[in-house]
Amino acid sequence: MNSQNMSIISLVLHASWVVQLVMLLLLGVSVASWAAIFRKLFSLKRVKTLNEDFEREFWSGTSLNDLYASAAQNSRQAGPMERIFASGMREYQKLRERRIVDPGTLLDGARRAMRASFQREMDVVESSLSFLASVGSVSPYVGLFGTVWGIMHAFTGFAGMEQVTLATVAPGIAEALVATAIGLFAAIPAVIAYNRFARDIDRVATHQETFIEEFSNILQRNLGAQPAPTTGHTASGH
Repeated sequence: MNSQNMSIISLVLHASWVVQLVMLLLLGVSVASWAAIFRKLFSLKRVKTLNEDFEREFWSGTSLNDLYASAAQNSRQAGPMERIFASGMREYQKLRERRIVDPGTLLDGARRAMRASFQREMDVVESSLSFLASVGSVSPYVGLFGTVWGIMHAFTGFAGMEQVTLATVAPGIAEALVATAIGLFAAIPAVIAYNRFARDIDRVATHQETFIEEFSNILQRNLGAQPAPTTGHTASGH
């Protein structure tokens, strides 16, 4: 390839097969990274909307029993906060049905169930983050490997030449540098998205942890206000 024909496509086509393989790998990783970014963007938006809708309903004065019944009926459409609430109410109900009346035992059981549900929900919300982190940290080095290999290959080709000028060196080096450019193209969006999503997920986690404490306080007040039942019974309101 001569120095007058140095478009990106021609650089890729004239690169060594190792550099081309690196470029292909990085392009595939970039496509997968963008797919993960859009999936996470829409899933986080849905999580926020569902949590806000449930919290609005929770504080509207609807009884805990009605909220629990609604959560049980619509478990597939429920958001993380609603599932956390349902886990706490489910455990609370089971303990009451077993005639356990000690407020501390009831409250601890409900709180443990909500904590376990919280961890499960956060595992789901945090999915794909490790992939984006890996893309952001590894892609530049993979691109650099392609560049180093390409430069080595280019200089090997110059070994038999009697006279080496910039015009003969430039195309080979340019081919190699394309690998670094593609590596950065894959890494930069992944790093930006990772930082944005990590911040949003921290806010979701804090919001849900606050809800757990608020709901625990409501249960504690109800347990202090209600006499021990003689039959299976759940908290009726807040």
